[in-house]
Amino acid sequence: MAHSSPPLLRVGSAAGFSGDRVDAAGPVVQALADSGGPSVLIFETLAERTLALAQLARRQDPNGGYEPLLDLMLRPVLGPCLEAGIRIVSNFGAAHPMGAARRIQSLARALGLRVPRIAVIEGDDLSDPAHLPLLMRSLGEAAPHSPLVSANAYLGAEAIAGALRAGAEIVVAGRVADPSLTVGPALAHYGWAPDDWDRIARATMAGHLLECGAQVTGGYFADPGYKDVPDLAHVGYPIAEIDANGDCVITKPAGTGGCVDERTVKEQLLYEVHDPAAYLTPDVVADLTHARVDALGPDRVWLTGVRGHPRPTHLKVNACFENGWLAEGEISYAGPRAEARARLAADILRQRLAGLGALRFDLIGVASLFADDDGRWLAAQPPGEARDVRLRVALNHADRRAADTLTREVTALYTCGPAGGGGVRTSLRPRLGTASCLVPREAVPARFVMVDEGGAA
Repeated sequence: MAHSSPPLLRVGSAAGFSGDRVDAAGPVVQALADSGGPSVLIFETLAERTLALAQLARRQDPNGGYEPLLDLMLRPVLGPCLEAGIRIVSNFGAAHPMGAARRIQSLARALGLRVPRIAVIEGDDLSDPAHLPLLMRSLGEAAPHSPLVSANAYLGAEAIAGALRAGAEIVVAGRVADPSLTVGPALAHYGWAPDDWDRIARATMAGHLLECGAQVTGGYFADPGYKDVPDLAHVGYPIAEIDANGDCVITKPAGTGGCVDERTVKEQLLYEVHDPAAYLTPDVVADLTHARVDALGPDRVWLTGVRGHPRPTHLKVNACFENGWLAEGEISYAGPRAEARARLAADILRQRLAGLGALRFDLIGVASLFADDDGRWLAAQPPGEARDVRLRVALNHADRRAADTLTREVTALYTCGPAGGGGVRTSLRPRLGTASCLVPREAVPARFVMVDEGGAA
C-alpha cells in the first residue's frame, strides 16, 4: 500500500539577530496560520559575542542572561501561535535558557494563556570548571590570559528534533548553529535518518536563508538605483516551504514590503559561506556547487540541488574573555577649515595621550570606514576642505582609570582645542576578546529537558 507524503513544512523567520524588529513576527505568524499546515516560527538572536554579553548580564542579575527583547518579541504572537499550533524554536535562551523558559511561562500566565509545553536545550555551555582543561587544550596558543566570560559550542539539530518529537510547543536553546533552528523541525517532521546527508544539507541551506531575517527579503540587499526594493520600511520576513526531499521555496507574507527574487536568495545563499563545496555545520557538510535558484513567481524562489556530506567530527567553540576597557570620544567641527581643525584636535590628543597606548583616530566624513587602527591610511590622505567632520578617537586599555583619561581629554577639547568644536560624546565600557577552537563532538553531549509548569526541569 502506498504511503502518502507528509504535508509540507513551513518555517517562518521572526528575527535575524538580537535587537531585531519586534513587530516582524506578526505577518509571518498570520501567514503560517492561514496556510493551515504544520509550521514553525524561529527567532535567531545570537551573534558571536551576544552570548558573552548575556553572561555579563547574568552576573548582574542571576535571573537574566537571555534575550532582552524576549517579552516584546513574544507578547504579540504567543497566543496566536498556541491557538494555531505553530511551534516556536529559538536560541533566545542565550546564557540562561531555563530563565527564558520560565519567563515565557510567566508571560503566558500574564496574557491569560495556558502555559505551553517548553523544552530547553542544554550542553552548549563549556565555561564551567569541568570543561576548562578541554577548552584550554583546544585553544592552545589562542587561550586567553584574562578571565573567561563564556565558552559555548555550536550544537546541532538533534536535540531540537528530539524535543519537538516529545511534544514541545516551544524549544528554547542557547548556542546552536543558526541553520539548526530549521533543521531540527525538519528532522522531527519528516523523520529523516540522522545520516540522510543530502536532505539534511538541503534543510540546512533553507535555514541559512532564513537565519538573517529580512536579509533574504531585500533588507541587506537594497541599493537604490542599482538594486531597488519596494516598501523597505515594512519589509516582510521570510518563510521557507520545505518539502520531504529537503528542497525549499523561499517566500514572504502577502502584503509586506521587500522582495524575494533570485538575486536576494543568491546573495544570502553565499553569505558567510567560506567554501561553497564544503559549508561546515554541526549537522552536515553542505555542498552548494550544484545548487539551483529558480523563480517560480512573484516572491517565490525555489532552491534545489544542494548535496550533503557526513557531518564534522568536531564542533566549533567560541570563547569570550575580558579584554580591558574601550574608551571612545567624539567631537564635531563644521564650516570653513573644519577638516584642518579636526586634524589639529587629533594632534593635540596624540600629544596629551602619548605613552598611554595605541590610539585610533577617524575623521568621520573624511576617513573612517576605509581607515585602519594604525592610522596609516588617514596619514596618507592629504588634508582636504571637508566642511562637516567628526573626530573620533578610541583606546583599548587593561586599566579602567587609564582608559578614562581619553574621555576626559576629549571633553577638554571644548575649550582647550581648536575653534568651533562641539557635540562631544564619550563612552567607557568593558571590552571582550574572542577565540575559537574545535572540540570533539563526543565531548559535548547535547540534550533536551522538558520544563514543568512550575519552571522545573
